[in-house]
Amino acid sequence: MKYAAPRIRRSGSITLTTGTIGIRPAPGRALAAASASAVEGLVRGLAVELAPIRVNAIRSGTIRTPMWNGIPEPQRSDLFTTLARNTLTGTIGEPDQIAAAHLHLIQNSFITGTTLTVDGGLLLS
Repeated sequence: MKYAAPRIRRSGSITLTTGTIGIRPAPGRALAAASASAVEGLVRGLAVELAPIRVNAIRSGTIRTPMWNGIPEPQRSDLFTTLARNTLTGTIGEPDQIAAAHLHLIQNSFITGTTLTVDGGLLLS
């Protein structure tokens, strides 16, 4: 941020990524929860410091990405099925859904200092 912010236009936007683990920690994942929560605090602080550059974050749930490829099939499919049951939509997110959320935050010039949750209702289930 230190080096990028001066090069961003005053009407620019920065969007960070965090996860639901900051709100709903899991056993053995305290550091991940702390990191996710820290990103949200950073977003609010940077929104104030860098204004009028807008700073926001996407808080995502489980997204089907190559990050999961280290888990062999059929265990990966079983895991996704289990994780999907924990959402209100009954689904796992797809990368294009997260991309659309990022695009929304980038295009809407009246949103800053906000974390948008895109989790299929995981935090409500």
